[in-house]
Amino acid sequence: MGGPGEPPEGTPDGAPNNGADDEYRSVVFDESFVRAARLQEFSAQERIGDHAPAVRRRPPMRRSLSRQALILVMLIAVAFGTAIYLGVRHPYQSSGGARLAEPLRMTVVPLSTRAKVPGATDPEQLYASSPAAQFRVGAEGIALPAARRTANFSDAQVVTALTTAKDYLVRSSFYPDVLTGGQTRPVRVLLDPDQLEQFDQSFALPTADGRHAPTGWLVRFDPARAELADRKIRVQGSLEATEADASTLEVTTDHTFVYALRPAAAGDRAEASLFTVRRELHFRFDREDLRLHQAELVGSVLQAGPLSCADDATNHLRPLLAGQTARAGGPAGTDPYAPHGTAALCGTLADSAQPKA
Repeated sequence: MGGPGEPPEGTPDGAPNNGADDEYRSVVFDESFVRAARLQEFSAQERIGDHAPAVRRRPPMRRSLSRQALILVMLIAVAFGTAIYLGVRHPYQSSGGARLAEPLRMTVVPLSTRAKVPGATDPEQLYASSPAAQFRVGAEGIALPAARRTANFSDAQVVTALTTAKDYLVRSSFYPDVLTGGQTRPVRVLLDPDQLEQFDQSFALPTADGRHAPTGWLVRFDPARAELADRKIRVQGSLEATEADASTLEVTTDHTFVYALRPAAAGDRAEASLFTVRRELHFRFDREDLRLHQAELVGSVLQAGPLSCADDATNHLRPLLAGQTARAGGPAGTDPYAPHGTAALCGTLADSAQPKA
């Protein structure tokens, strides 16, 4: 029988039970809450066994990323990838493929003399009485021109090309270890990797073929014949940068270097003489060269004297020193039937290029 005030057939489904259900409605948990509980009570069957505790700890639930979190992660990844791409790719970079560096073409012209080479124990006296009297000393004599942006290259890129060309000139024309010590690495590290095979072959097997003469890459004297009498090398010349196309800068240099030399191992009292080298170099830079501070040397013309035309100037320059005269005989013979042959050249050093005795 129902209680007081209850209908004879009990409380209808869904009707409040005298407010009792309302009292506990706030503590009734849904199924998701129960599943997420960290503690779980053992069942009656399990409690019959040897389980002393009444509850057990459940392993934490694995929660998957929400769709919003997944989208956020993807956006961050895309932004990060875009930043890396823009950082590596220069804004001026063209869409064309990589271009291989051209091999260096070189010409070495010895300049012979018709008289004895003048000398003096004081190199400064020789410089003062020569056309190099007003030349500047060392790298200061290789002045950079004003850099102006081109249609496809910025000011900074033009400066980089000019600076790299100057570095090449300094290392290949001034470094004592390169001039008389046989070192090549200071110059080699500035070259485009595509030219390294040609460079290495030039020094491993020097050949007067217009491609593989060490003296086309750098200035170096025969250490058995001459050494520097003064490290204050004089120089004067010019550099010029132009845009060859949308992906290439070119730098041309034209400099005259004057060295004071004396016989090897002769001591400080030996007379010194002047040796003049004119170098005209043609550099080419693509965007990768500019980024890596390296150069493609594609053209080199060297005129140097006083030398003897009968001496081979392919591997080393063998200067005529104070009091010496050129040996009789012309340059090495030229074989017009030889493949890839280059005509042997020799000129005469003008008297006006020598110091006044």
